[in-house]
Amino acid sequence: CDEHAEAPCDPPDPDCRSCQRAYTPHSCRPLSDSSIRAIHWILSAAFRRGVRWSWLTVNPTDHAEPPRMPQPNPQPPTADEAARLAKAAFALDPDWGTFVWLAMTSGARRSELCALRWSHIDLEQSVLTIRTAMFVNEEGRLDENDTKTHQQRRVVLDAETIEVLREHRARWMERAKALGIQLSAKAYVFSLSPDGSTPPVPNSVTQKYQRMAQRLRIDTTLHRLRHYSATELINTGVDIRTIAGRMQAGTIPVRYMTVPPTGRFARLSGQARSPPRWPGVACRGGRVGWRRTRRPVPPGTPCSRYRAGCPTWARVSTPRRR
Repeated sequence: CDEHAEAPCDPPDPDCRSCQRAYTPHSCRPLSDSSIRAIHWILSAAFRRGVRWSWLTVNPTDHAEPPRMPQPNPQPPTADEAARLAKAAFALDPDWGTFVWLAMTSGARRSELCALRWSHIDLEQSVLTIRTAMFVNEEGRLDENDTKTHQQRRVVLDAETIEVLREHRARWMERAKALGIQLSAKAYVFSLSPDGSTPPVPNSVTQKYQRMAQRLRIDTTLHRLRHYSATELINTGVDIRTIAGRMQAGTIPVRYMTVPPTGRFARLSGQARSPPRWPGVACRGGRVGWRRTRRPVPPGTPCSRYRAGCPTWARVSTPRRR
C-alpha cells in the first residue's frame, strides 16, 4: 500500500520513515521452513475436510512436500554455567532464584511455572502437580489453559528443591502478615502481587532471564533449562520412559541421547548410573531380538543391571526374528 497516498512528502524527507521505506531497494525474502510447514498443515486440514464433505475429490496438498523438520540439536548449559545462573538469580532476587531453580530441577515449561499455584505443590509428599499453563489470549490478556500436550503430570522433587520452596513460602507468609492479608491456597507461587493473585507474564520472564544470561556472557535461553534437566537425568541413568513422562514429551529419547554428559553426574561410571533391571529376568544369550551379541553368553545367565556395553542387551519383550 502507498503510505503517501493522502499526504506525500514533497520533496522527500530523509528523516521520514515512510520515505525511507519507499526509496529503499526492495529485497525478496522467502518464507522460512517453519512458516511453510505451518501453512501446509492448515491447508491440508482444510482440504481434508473438503474431501470428507464431498466438496473435493482429492486433497491437493497430498502432492506437496513440505520442508523436513530440522534435526534436534539441544544445547543445554553446562553444570558450571547452570551454577552461575542459579547463583546470579538468587543474588538478584530470592523469588527469581526460586523460579530459575525450579525450572532446572523440574524441567517444567515457562508457561507452566507461571501458572503454578500453591495448591499444586505438596511439600509433605515432595510432589509437584502441573495442571495448567499460562498464555496470552487474542485480547492480549493472560489466561490459563491446558498444558501444551493437554495432559496433567506429577513431578517428584528432591529434598533440596523442597527446602527452597519452603523458604519461598515462608517469605510469602511474612510479607502477607506484614501487610495484614492472608495468602490463599490458590495463590500463584510466583507473582508480583503481595497476595499472589496475578501470575507473571511469560514473555517478561523470558526477557528477564535473557538479560541475566547476557550479563553473565552465557549464550543460553530459558527453555534450555528444560534441556539441562533432561540431560542430567539421562546422565544419572534414569529410565528414558520415566524422563519422557516427567517432561511430558515423547521425543525426549531422540532429542537428548546425543547430548554429551555434563555436570557432576558425568563423572560417575556407566554401571553406577544404570538403573536396576526387573528382578528374575535372565539374559537369553546368542541372538537377542535381531541384534547379534558381541560375544556368546549362555542362556539363562542372570543380569541384574543395565550396563554400558552389555553384550546381551536383553529385552524379553523383543521377539526373535526367524
